[in-house]
Amino acid sequence: MLRELWLSPATDAPYAFEVGVTGGGSRRSPVTFTVAGPDASGQTVRGRYRLRERTHKAYLDLFASIGARFGTRVPRNRQRAEPPAFRAPFLPLLTRNLSSRVLHGYGDPAVIRVDEWYYLVATSNDAPNAFPVARSKDLRDWELRGFVFPRGDTPRWAAVGEGVADYWAPEMHRVGGEYRVYFAAREASGHGLAIGVATGPGPEGPWDTPGQPVLRGGVIDPHVVMDDDGAAWLLWKDDTNGVWPGLLHRLLHQHGRLLAQLLPDDLDRRTVSLIVSMWPWVRTLEPMERFFVQQLLVEAVADRFAAVRERLNALLATETDPGVLQAIRDVVEAMRTPVWAQRLAADGRGVEGERILVLENDQEWEAHLIEGIWVARHGGKHYLFYAGNDFSTARYGIGVAVADAPLGPYRKLPEPLLRSTAEWWGPGHPSVAQGPDGEPWLFLHAFFPGRTGYNEFRALLTVPLVLDGDRVSVRAAELEGPGEPPVDEDGAMQTSGGAR
Repeated sequence: MLRELWLSPATDAPYAFEVGVTGGGSRRSPVTFTVAGPDASGQTVRGRYRLRERTHKAYLDLFASIGARFGTRVPRNRQRAEPPAFRAPFLPLLTRNLSSRVLHGYGDPAVIRVDEWYYLVATSNDAPNAFPVARSKDLRDWELRGFVFPRGDTPRWAAVGEGVADYWAPEMHRVGGEYRVYFAAREASGHGLAIGVATGPGPEGPWDTPGQPVLRGGVIDPHVVMDDDGAAWLLWKDDTNGVWPGLLHRLLHQHGRLLAQLLPDDLDRRTVSLIVSMWPWVRTLEPMERFFVQQLLVEAVADRFAAVRERLNALLATETDPGVLQAIRDVVEAMRTPVWAQRLAADGRGVEGERILVLENDQEWEAHLIEGIWVARHGGKHYLFYAGNDFSTARYGIGVAVADAPLGPYRKLPEPLLRSTAEWWGPGHPSVAQGPDGEPWLFLHAFFPGRTGYNEFRALLTVPLVLDGDRVSVRAAELEGPGEPPVDEDGAMQTSGGAR
């Protein structure tokens, strides 16, 4: 007989929700939630909801159903939305999986040009084969050349398994006489994010990886730049946007009275009252599943991110409990997503010297994060392209900062360069390579409209750039030829969308 765990309302929260959790002994096991609390009219009601699979999509559907009954926030990905008004001359390059072994498309695409070939390496999330490597001569016809880490050949230090592993943000660079793929993965011990490296004699490997990460401590999105002296520097982002939701979740569960001071909107107070009651169960989940549950908390805060951060700072002047004060300081600090740079050791397997702050989130459109950096040198300037806002929604976009030196100081353009369009949502994680016309082209991923989220298919797109001093824009272009539909090893066409 399955045991039901009952979660009591958060202490002094504006709304009292009880949640029962039944099942879920393993990732393959369904979970049933029983929710009891006030609906929008104030009447106490009860609902029972079955989560058949523990995926992002299933959790979005779950909270949409709960919202319809209890008057809580419906996830943004489940709200009816008007098509975005922003327009951009995106050129789709890969809109289907090249192989049945490529499960989730081409998120975080890093494209480099090697002689006559374009090489692509992309995120694989928790797929058994990590980091697909593809190549093309014309950007239209692509062929899969293998994986950096085929099934069973992942680094010894990295976690594996569906719902546990996350192989993210690989980048291929030629440094000296070798090719290096820097990447992020979760460590087998503790599942913290770390940056690793794989080295090979050419862009198709074979790849060798050391037994330890290059850098530990909740770090992600590695990028390599060369300074004017020819030294290689590793840039990365502190993945604190994966930290503050948990810190705030715990704080509001223990001190629900703070919720009303942080979120003035009644819908958000009701929603977050529900979410924070679930903390004792949520804290036991794997990192990505925690994000699935906490997404409504993230959306409520990100909608007014600067204001919430200001209110947290204001609480530091009024709170007297030392434990609460320290918890608030921890949340405020984690709401920064700094991008750092540190010199790589000669063998590329470690860093040395002091780290340098390059950039952090400080614009309204970026909300709680910036990430996915790529530095391109052109005309005596350095252009740092980056992504901002929530990767799993249409609010994700691409920004630009300009500097006279590879490590800055950088000056951000006041508005994002690229946003969601009616055709493509959540453009992000850019890279830059020389296009067919000899000019810089930007490569990026995006979702099909209405199909955003973790493990949803992300297409590979490109757009030519215009880099003119401190001015950056995009322009229209065409590629010759219609391009062939990608096929798998057996010649069977793959359909759009790669989530299992």
